[in-house]
Formats: sequence, C-alpha cells, structure tokens
Amino acid sequence: MKRKWNWPIWAGFVVVVAGLVSYGFFTRFPITRDFPWANLLLFGIGIVLLLVGLFRAFGQVYRGKIFGSIFTTIAVLVVALFSYEMFYVLRQVPASAGAPRVGQKAPDFLALDQNGKPVGLGDLLSNSKGVLVIFYRGFW
Repeated sequence: MKRKWNWPIWAGFVVVVAGLVSYGFFTRFPITRDFPWANLLLFGIGIVLLLVGLFRAFGQVYRGKIFGSIFTTIAVLVVALFSYEMFYVLRQVPASAGAPRVGQKAPDFLALDQNGKPVGLGDLLSNSKGVLVIFYRGFW
C-alpha cells in the first residue's frame, strides 16, 4: 500500500523556520519590538502543524514517521532557544534609563575623529544645523 503525502510536517517546519528568520523583520515595528508575539504565533502554528503531522504519520497511512520526529525535535529546540534568549538572556541586560529618546538632543560628548583629534558635539553643532555620528567596529 502506497503511503500518502504528509504535508503538515513540512509546512509546520517551514513555519517554525519562518518564525525564527522573521524576527529581524518584526523588530522594525514598535508593536512587535518589545514583545515578539508574532514570532511566538508563528512558532505555535508550526508546532501544531508538526504535531498534527506526527499524529497522522503514526496513526494512519501517511509518510513522515522519521522526518516528522526529527523536524519536531529540531523545531522544539529552536523554539526553546528563542524563548530562552527572549525571556531570560535579554531580560538580564540593564535598562537604558539615561539614553536619549528619539527626537531628544544628545548630550555633549568628546570623541576622537579619524585623525585622532578630539572633537566635541557642541563644536560640531555650532557650525551647522545637524551632525551625523557614525560608529563602526574595527579598523578599515
């Protein structure tokens, strides 16, 4: 007897991976920046699809006993790692109470320019309307 295609397993794994990859996209919007509810919703849909696929694979004549078990294990580990990062590790980061908010003037500071000379923010603002400050890692 030929086994039928078990699409919920594959769709569930794709939805879980999409939930992980789409975190960078969802952080652009204020409604999903503080709490990753959209990613958790995608993870929930993906896990439900994977479980439905597993019940179909072990209960009836559908494919996916091996792949379904492997994909479900990987998906549960991905969701666990994401949740650990979001709800434990990132909560350990101290709040930026002293950081300026959007639209607020930056405090005056002194930094070195590309030639090693000290430059103050007040000096730069006295000659123009605005200043663009670029931070980069390493040496170019």
